[in-house]
Amino acid sequence: MAWQCGIDGCGRVFDDVESAVVHQATEHERRECKVCGTVVPDGYLAIRHAFTEHSRAEYVRAYGASSEAVRKREDLLDEITEAADMETIAKELKR
Repeated sequence: MAWQCGIDGCGRVFDDVESAVVHQATEHERRECKVCGTVVPDGYLAIRHAFTEHSRAEYVRAYGASSEAVRKREDLLDEITEAADMETIAKELKR
């Protein structure tokens, strides 16, 4: 399965999800979480931060997100979490 970067129309395609997540974390600007102010890598890691550190209601209030937008991000989070080897991603990001 190919994985495509969806940040700002980037569109780069990767053979594995780990490479896509590392790309997002290293090649795109970091973002400030609108809920707590923490600066996080964009893409999957930003979504993971938002949905593991904050409630759905906090996310909706801070980002003005619709329930459809929340569901889309939750589905993406689940899909990547199931497929990704987080240990590999962590090792790559430490380099």
